Amino acid sequence: MVNLMTRVNSYNAVMARKSEIMKASVGIDYQDFESGGIAFDYERMMRETGYSLEEMIKIQSEAGVGNTPLLELKNITTLARKYAGPGKGARIFLKDEASNPSGSFKARRSAISVYHAKRLGYKGVIAATSGNYGAAVASQACIRGLNCIIVQECYDSKGKGQPEIVEKARKCEAYGAEVVQLSVGPELFYYFLMLLEDTGYFNASLYTPFGIAGVETLGYELADQMMKREGRLPDAVIATNAGGGNLTGTARGLIKYGAANVQIIAASVNLKGLHMASDSQFNKKSFTTGHTGFGMPFTTWPDRSDVPRSAGRPLRYMDRYVTVNQGEVFYTTEMLAQLEGLERGPAGNTSLAAAFSIAQAMDRDQILVVQETEYTGAGKHIQPQMTFARENGIDILAGNPKEEIPGNNIILPHHPGLIKAVDLDMLDLRESYVRNCIENTGIKHPTDDDLVFMAADSKTSIEFVKSVIERI
Repeated sequence: MVNLMTRVNSYNAVMARKSEIMKASVGIDYQDFESGGIAFDYERMMRETGYSLEEMIKIQSEAGVGNTPLLELKNITTLARKYAGPGKGARIFLKDEASNPSGSFKARRSAISVYHAKRLGYKGVIAATSGNYGAAVASQACIRGLNCIIVQECYDSKGKGQPEIVEKARKCEAYGAEVVQLSVGPELFYYFLMLLEDTGYFNASLYTPFGIAGVETLGYELADQMMKREGRLPDAVIATNAGGGNLTGTARGLIKYGAANVQIIAASVNLKGLHMASDSQFNKKSFTTGHTGFGMPFTTWPDRSDVPRSAGRPLRYMDRYVTVNQGEVFYTTEMLAQLEGLERGPAGNTSLAAAFSIAQAMDRDQILVVQETEYTGAGKHIQPQMTFARENGIDILAGNPKEEIPGNNIILPHHPGLIKAVDLDMLDLRESYVRNCIENTGIKHPTDDDLVFMAADSKTSIEFVKSVIERI
């Protein structure tokens, strides 16, 4: 262990020892699963470092996590059918994850991570997150009797904080966590590493096998509830996509249930043109998660996360990827509240906005499940978000959302028929992933194992991977 009195804490010095810090704070030697090239043994990592599905259900149940309701949105389905063609308009269901202790599905991820930290003898946990995961870790740490530090990227250089992130800080503090709030930029990861090294706490990362496997119970539970209720599996499940863990864990749970043929759809808010690490653009967005600023880069290069190998690998499971605009999600949030009596936050409503559009092209006897909801609070509500947008020079308009320009305006649809999910080019995403594997590793001549891995990770074929490499 580095002596605190002699340790060099410059940015470059801390980054140079990040692998050593990560190994000590996660308890996983990722090199055990490495091949020395692009490939690593993903399934063995998930199997040997995690818990069985039965164990996870028990761990989560002890902490009040899981067994959340599956609700049919009959009024929203009826409205969608008004804009659908003859015989079209799938039934829309919603998994209400807001009923978890911390108010989101991320309680499932944190329950396993915090339990594991306690089991290994760590005195506390740390997570770097500006989202619901911080509240989930703080809640579970409270239940398990561990200390908790949450590190947030909260402010721009003028000290102006995004209201949703500030709201989540209050929630973390309510559970007894210490919250460290930083401005946008590279100091977040640097400070996070310093805290891990100083405290010796467990890194409750979103991207460890514990965090991702914890979401498997959601997919399994969803399938089981649907079978018991309708006697059949859903035709499609749609998940809000940011870092990829939500979609990955849900899909793996569905597969473990035997629902491998259910279509897996990713949905993100379109924030094209806004740079997530830009100080000037930090407060130009009205969504702090579930947007393309995270969804796109993590889909095409999942190992950009805060652990050497991310367990969230969404492209392995993704059949379709759609985007919706900010105004469409705000409108859908009001729709859910006023038609179904459910007031929920923006993350899950991203998927619901997309589902409202997608259901109109599906047959009436088909079932589409929105995979999660999240709690809402003072900073998450539509009005504070739109007020904050206006303060940052964003125009709030009514019209056609397809004309929305992220960072310039938010366009609320004149009527629900204008809500239209936009498909992304899946082949382009899969090709981008292969390109990133070659360019980010510098390996120009992949081994056979590398080719097999890239094909599985991009949900393509070895022939597809070879064709992309030949074009690079």
